[in-house]
Amino acid sequence: MIGVGELPLFYQVAVLLGLASLLGLVGVTLRQPLIVSFIAVGLLAGPSALGLVTVEAHIELLAELGVALLLFLVGLKLDVGLVRSVGGVAVATGMGQILFTALIGFAICLGLGIDWLPAVYVAVALTFSSTIIIVKLLTDKGEIDSLYGRIALGFLIVQDIVVVVALVVLSSAGIGADASASPFSPLQAVLLAAFLVMVVVLFVRYVANPLVRRLARSPELLVSFAIGWAALLATAGDFVGFGKELGGLLAGVSLASTPFREAMSARLSSLRDFLLLFFFIALGARLDLNLIGGDLPAALVLSAFVLIGNPLIVLLIMGWMGYRSRTGFMAGLTVAQISEFSLIFMAMGLSLGHVDERAVGLVTLVGLVTITASVYMILYSQALYGLLEPVLKRFERAAPRRELPDQSPPTRHPCDAIVIGLGRYGGTVLRLLSERGHRVLGVDFDPEAFHAWQDMGFDTVYGDVTDPDFVATLPLRGVSWIVCTVPDHDLGLTHVDPRASLTHALRDVGYTGRIAVAANRAESEQRLKDAGVDLVLLPFRDAAERAVDQVLGGVLVSAVDVIEPSGQQDLAGR
Repeated sequence: MIGVGELPLFYQVAVLLGLASLLGLVGVTLRQPLIVSFIAVGLLAGPSALGLVTVEAHIELLAELGVALLLFLVGLKLDVGLVRSVGGVAVATGMGQILFTALIGFAICLGLGIDWLPAVYVAVALTFSSTIIIVKLLTDKGEIDSLYGRIALGFLIVQDIVVVVALVVLSSAGIGADASASPFSPLQAVLLAAFLVMVVVLFVRYVANPLVRRLARSPELLVSFAIGWAALLATAGDFVGFGKELGGLLAGVSLASTPFREAMSARLSSLRDFLLLFFFIALGARLDLNLIGGDLPAALVLSAFVLIGNPLIVLLIMGWMGYRSRTGFMAGLTVAQISEFSLIFMAMGLSLGHVDERAVGLVTLVGLVTITASVYMILYSQALYGLLEPVLKRFERAAPRRELPDQSPPTRHPCDAIVIGLGRYGGTVLRLLSERGHRVLGVDFDPEAFHAWQDMGFDTVYGDVTDPDFVATLPLRGVSWIVCTVPDHDLGLTHVDPRASLTHALRDVGYTGRIAVAANRAESEQRLKDAGVDLVLLPFRDAAERAVDQVLGGVLVSAVDVIEPSGQQDLAGR
């Protein structure tokens, strides 16, 4: 009888997709995050369990394409000006966290009885966090564009650069031969990377806009080009030694200034999610269950250090630099796990003879524990901060100067209404209310939207309305209506609706005016009204009703003008 592992590749992929759907359904039913379910699929299908994944190269190919596409979509939304504004804190927190984790982790490893050379490897492996997992989680939460999301992305990129340098140095020094490592010396790699960046700059300056405008005449061709461009620069990045991730990110940045970036992003999102499924399956399949049973106590100690120590050092650095404790805490949670690079780094050490399989198994187990736990920590970040806020406030300066100027404190002018969320729908509401003579304040946590509306002369404030402290700073006196147009995302694991939380926060600070929120699904209407919302706006339904009114109004006019004079039946009698 043929085993599943001996089936053709198509059959194996079909079995994997079926298993992913089954475990994903179980996870959703039990309110578990899909990432954990998909990693569990990899563990179950991997060589240490059922052995369903035998053609690993093909799975890895799909996984790597998904990673390149994910970082490409992130790059599409990157604002160069904002990158410059958070560059300092990104470098400070990134390097500070790496040094802290490496030094303290090395001391802990020595205390656990690990020899000094394996201890160095384990300590360095603990410094790397997973950019892929964090970007996926923040994107799903709709917080990749928030202040802490941009800062987190910045120091995760700093980490990626450090790990690339470490792998290139090991490989080029002749003390390792990894197929994915760069064949160039560090100096050659730097020169090639600089050349690649120069080519991309010239592409942005002279080619990007006219090329994309021409491609956009065919939406299918535009999508094909976007995928090909992401894969091409990911390949170039991997070739020169700074990795597929940064190459994919660079591809997105190169097209971020084109007017069609939103169209590309919308069309590629579903493909990204499908391909990332294989990334998480491949990650789980690489975890060897046979190596992770012997050092459970040591793994738990190191896991606790990563889960607590990494966020704490980020919180301390950002607090010292003048950021609020909430921003530092949210950003710090993104480094509360180790990454797939950690396993690659340990595998290189094993090939060199510097570490044994026990050390690899130890880091594997730490990866399994920290990745799973950090997913929950990030998804429940709001609740965690609320629980720990009295303690975390001690790490905040009396006047968090970094955020006060950047957040543009609320306007001192009295206003009649506040519009929260300045996307296409919310921005239109803001503009129409202003045109009809009302004094309106706009609120958004996307710096691009905030600056765009501010430049057009509207009163705007940058802030996260899920933060009760920010809600308390809004100029609520005299405000008759607060209109929240933040889109409703899948409530997922936490089942916490930010619009309902906003309503409770507004009532808690004494706001007595009326609250309107937008919803895309009619089934949300009653739940929001039960939470205290006065008016639920359903943009699609409301627009359809207005369209029908206009159509019927036009038909009725025609009937009155044409039919009635001839003595025929009116429209209602038809």
